[in-house]
Amino acid sequence: MRHAFPFSAIVGQDDMKRAMVLTAVDPGIGGVLVFGDRGTGKSTAVRGLAALLPPITAVEGCPVNSAQIEDIPDWANVAKTDLVEKLTPVVDLPLGATEDRVVGALDIERALSNGEKVFEPGLLARANRGYLYIDEANLLEDHIVDLLLDVAQSGENVVEREGLSIRHAARFVLVGSGNPEEGELRPQLLDRFGLSVEVTSPKDIDTRIEVIRRRDAFDKDPEGFVTQWAEADADLRVKILAGRERVALLPTGDDVLRDCANLCVALGSDGLRGELTLLRTARALAAFEGAEKVSRSHLRAIAPLALSHRLRRDPLDEAGSSTRVTRTVEEVFL
Repeated sequence: MRHAFPFSAIVGQDDMKRAMVLTAVDPGIGGVLVFGDRGTGKSTAVRGLAALLPPITAVEGCPVNSAQIEDIPDWANVAKTDLVEKLTPVVDLPLGATEDRVVGALDIERALSNGEKVFEPGLLARANRGYLYIDEANLLEDHIVDLLLDVAQSGENVVEREGLSIRHAARFVLVGSGNPEEGELRPQLLDRFGLSVEVTSPKDIDTRIEVIRRRDAFDKDPEGFVTQWAEADADLRVKILAGRERVALLPTGDDVLRDCANLCVALGSDGLRGELTLLRTARALAAFEGAEKVSRSHLRAIAPLALSHRLRRDPLDEAGSSTRVTRTVEEVFL
């Protein structure tokens, strides 16, 4: 069995870890976009988080991980109706993936050999109820971006071609990574990510040594290293599950809504997606921390994650987007 590097053992990168944990508390936040250097633990964090989450219950053999028998798509040829536990899916969407591989297509081999029109599910089917990870998301081809936008909006994958008319659930947490120096992300896709994080390689020598030490220990004895960090991951799992239970019940006063609106207006954020994401993320953080209600302190903590990628460029302001958000928060929340 291949072990994932324990999420709790990741050194530093606190903003990235917080963003991913909050999307686990409330997947409706809309995913995470991670900008920065290669080799900073982006894919490691995704797989580590998925590994510590409780397994999902799905119908055995269902290609879209249906939770109940009645949810199985009509086209799926599922022989068994037993419910089984499986790890939270983490599916990679490679840069060169074709449209057929992403959304699914006609099974050509069976069509030629048996004359049957059988649907071959794609990556979106496998990612349902899990995570879809896109490395170098800024280099995706435009037509794949358009597909992802449609599915992210509807939560459903629709394939209508080659005589097929197929629909299936496709709800997943979208995690993308990219290096801004290699190409910009289309604004339409950028806006679909709930949170964004900028990560860099650690500059502190002691931190770098600790990263090397832990990775080397994992490579030498994966099972032993995972066991060593099992308690920390279990504690985090409990907090995430408790947060999921509380998140829908937390009261949100008008003062918090006004703070969201004031902050987004001050930043010049287009549309209302910024306010909605800010509110959901603050509520997820409050639930994760066991707070009794959402407060300004929660907004202050997560504003850079929820808003920094929604700012218009200001050629007269050389500060980074996260710095601009933090500065505006201090001005608005006097």
